[in-house]
Amino acid sequence: MKPIASTQLSGNKRNAGRYLLIFLPLFFFVFLAGCDKDDDNLPSDVQPNLQLIASNLVSPLSVIECPDGTKRLFIVDQAGKIYIVPNGGTMITTAFIDLTAQMVALSAAYDERGLLSMAFHPNYSTNGKFYVFYTALPRPGGPGTGWNNLTRISEFKVSAANPNLADMSSERIILEADHPQGNHNGGTLAFGPDGYLYISIGDGGGSNDVGNGHVADWYLTNAGGNAQNIWANLMGKILRIDVNSGSPYSIPADNPYATSTYAKKEIYAFGFRNPYRFSFDMGGNHGLYVGDAGQVLYEEIDLVVKGGNYGWNVKEGQICFNTDDNTQARASCPLTDTAGNPLVDPVIVIKNKAHPDGSGVATTIVGGNVYRGGSFPQLQGRYIFGIFSQGNMNVADAKLYVANTGGSGMWNYDVLTPKDYQTNLGYYLKGFGQDLSGEIYVAVSSVLGLSGTNGKVFKLVAAQ
Repeated sequence: MKPIASTQLSGNKRNAGRYLLIFLPLFFFVFLAGCDKDDDNLPSDVQPNLQLIASNLVSPLSVIECPDGTKRLFIVDQAGKIYIVPNGGTMITTAFIDLTAQMVALSAAYDERGLLSMAFHPNYSTNGKFYVFYTALPRPGGPGTGWNNLTRISEFKVSAANPNLADMSSERIILEADHPQGNHNGGTLAFGPDGYLYISIGDGGGSNDVGNGHVADWYLTNAGGNAQNIWANLMGKILRIDVNSGSPYSIPADNPYATSTYAKKEIYAFGFRNPYRFSFDMGGNHGLYVGDAGQVLYEEIDLVVKGGNYGWNVKEGQICFNTDDNTQARASCPLTDTAGNPLVDPVIVIKNKAHPDGSGVATTIVGGNVYRGGSFPQLQGRYIFGIFSQGNMNVADAKLYVANTGGSGMWNYDVLTPKDYQTNLGYYLKGFGQDLSGEIYVAVSSVLGLSGTNGKVFKLVAAQ
């Protein structure tokens, strides 16, 4: 993959006429990228329901099975704690780990910061290592005034005395990155099939990838931004690092910019607004599926490959983004960046509730998982995802969807409606999870923010 050199900024205007441009009328954008592709893709004999696994949580974001044979489920609660559900049992009320003292103070009304993810080392059963993503206080002497928090990825070990407790003294900080705004933190950690640790970080927050902490990039027509700039910071990117060597980590030799003299070597893919949730397919080709939250017009799911440029803030979904007026698409924009990398279109697009035509259905997309369980053979290889809520942040009315995967162009998808939830879930959708058998879990809360103990985790099961 070719790098985008910083020296190309000055030549961008001179070479603008050489770009291949997208000339599509706005009605075509709306028709192609905004329609709900409800194509009866859901088999008629699939009757799902939700089985309660855990409750009395604040804001659960993800669920992961411990890879040590115990079949324990670990639930990440955004408020700063991780809880364990024993195999077939009830949630242990004493947290496995409590990071509230290390985190930036959170807002009860709404917040995108906090404890956002965890990942077990592939060799956890022998080395006891796991990794967490949380937002810490801004570092003293940081990049400037007004920066909001510090993205921190840390390694911990399980207690030698109690497998249900972490060793709090074992923290080893792996990576830290300054973050200017309180939102768009990204926040997912996962080990890929290659054994490397993948990390998603949002574009820095605010809106449009502009403002405090947002640098210039190669596309001068739009202001900003971090997501297209590969040499200034790690924001708007998916990273890949090797935690098994180096101090505190090393760069995989085949990372796109592993030998670059100017680009950030950690970058695996870029051009994201807020890649809040991503996952690897447990089967098939082990694809990397990323849910990227949109601005005003479109939400998207991306199938990510090494070195890919996923367009933000040149594009939003399939349309040309406009920092002068984010409610209207530009008539044209480049098909490639200045290094010749194609701006890769998403595989799923859902119209945002703020779309000015009034037909939007989603506040924010929430990336999920490819189903590989045994409860629904008809769903094998299909991607389950959802939306945080429908059209109003003050109403808890999330929806689930299921999509056919593979093929060229946009993927077909349909609403996945649990039996006892005929119109919507009645909750805000905070995240998903998957156990080692391939079954899928849904993390929800009846409140928007981080107040009370209204959070729950359900398992997707066959309806009785």
